Parts: sequence; C-alpha cells; structure tokens
Amino acid sequence: MQKKLHLGLAALLVLSLSGCGLFPERGDETKNWTAAKLYSEAKDEQSSGSFERAVQLFEKLESRYPFGTYAQQAQMEIAYTHYKQGDQPLALAAAERFIKLHPNHPNVDYMYYLRGLINFNDKKDLLHFVYEQDPTERDSKATREAFDAFKQLVQKFPNSSYTPDAVLRMKYLVNAMAQYEVHVARYYYRRGAYLSAVNRAQTAVKEYNGSPAVEEALWIMAESYDKMGLPDLRDDTLRVFKQNFPNSKLAGNAKQGDKPWWKIW
Repeated sequence: MQKKLHLGLAALLVLSLSGCGLFPERGDETKNWTAAKLYSEAKDEQSSGSFERAVQLFEKLESRYPFGTYAQQAQMEIAYTHYKQGDQPLALAAAERFIKLHPNHPNVDYMYYLRGLINFNDKKDLLHFVYEQDPTERDSKATREAFDAFKQLVQKFPNSSYTPDAVLRMKYLVNAMAQYEVHVARYYYRRGAYLSAVNRAQTAVKEYNGSPAVEEALWIMAESYDKMGLPDLRDDTLRVFKQNFPNSKLAGNAKQGDKPWWKIW
C-alpha cells in the first residue's frame, strides 16, 4: 500500500513540475522556430489550401512575437485565410480587429477592401434571386455592409490600388440592391398588396436613382396606383416613367395586350 502511495505522489510531482515548465513541452515542432520560419511555413500551408493549419501557425507567430511587422502581417493573413476558408464571421472579426488596432498601417486599405469582399461573396446568391423563395425572407444586410465597406475604402483611400475595383463592385451592388427592392415590390404586386408594392418600388427609385431597376420600379408604382384607384398618382408616375423611359418594353407590351408586364422576362 505504501509503495502504491509513493508511486502516486511521484506521478503527481512529475505532473506538477511539467506544469511549471521544468520539463520541456513535447510534440510541438514549432517551439524553436523564428518569426520568419513561422511566417514562411504558414504561407506554404495557406498556398496549399491547408487553411486551418495556416491559421494555427499565424496565431502562434502573433502570440510568440507580438511586436513588429511579422505580428501585424500575421493578423492580416489570419483574416485573409478565414476568408479563403469560407468562414465569414471569423474573417470579418479578424479584419475589424486589424482596422481597430492599426488604423494607420500602410496596408490598412487592403483590410477595408477585404471586409467588403467578405460580405460581397457571402451574399452573392442573394443577388441572383431564387424566384421560388419568398424574397421578403431574404436578408440584404450583407449586401449593404459590403457596399458600406467599399465606400469607406473609396472615401478614406481614394488613391489605393484597390479603389478602382471597389468602385466597380459598388456599382454592381447598387444595381443589385435596387433590383432586390423591385423583386420584393413585384412579389407584393402579384399578391395584391399594392401599397406594399408601391413602398418597395419607391425605395428603389429614391435610394438607387440611376439604376436600371428604376424603370420597372416606376412601372410597378403606376400599376399599383391604378389597382388602388388612385388615377392622379398613377398619371403622375406614368409621366415620369415616359420622360425617362420613352422606349420602354414594359409599356409597349402592356399596350399590345400581351403577357402581364411582370412576366415579360
């Protein structure tokens, strides 16, 4: 019994000493790696698609060498790796963290750009509109957040190398957000909710003026006013519609008595 007790105490002593650091940690091949070595290996893992391993190495780099350019670069790489991995929440959190910690970093413009890309790609399916699904159930929040992120980049860093691409994406997002509002307005119109259809169409006209979707938005408004028995508002809307879209196929098809205007496409 005494022998067993001594063995138990010895085992506890070993565990205690190892916890205090008197025994070296085993199994971590990176424990003696330099910052440069950690960064190089992490980049190799990232390039090969081993994103989880790459993040682990970048995090070790930041933890062991918290000061200097390698740590800052590791923070940026962590955000990018999460983005490539498709982990949108972690990618956004990492990008936001870098922007907060290093607002004057020479490459912070890239993090604004990356933040836009994360949201842009996260909701790309939204912009393609699955017509079988109720459009009012889909959330355009990420689309707006992508637009806002790109907008901040353009405003803060007009000379950034990422700004031209951000501007193009902003134009696409404006058209997508306008089309989303029109799609919802069309949904309401088909179901006889004409006031709701007018409200969503007005949003497209007011907030996204200049977008191609405005043409259909105005037509939905005119048709909805007609259904609600509001001829004055209908005629005012039609005047604006004809001034801006004199050759519109929407009006042409309606006059010819063909398919309903919302089945033209």
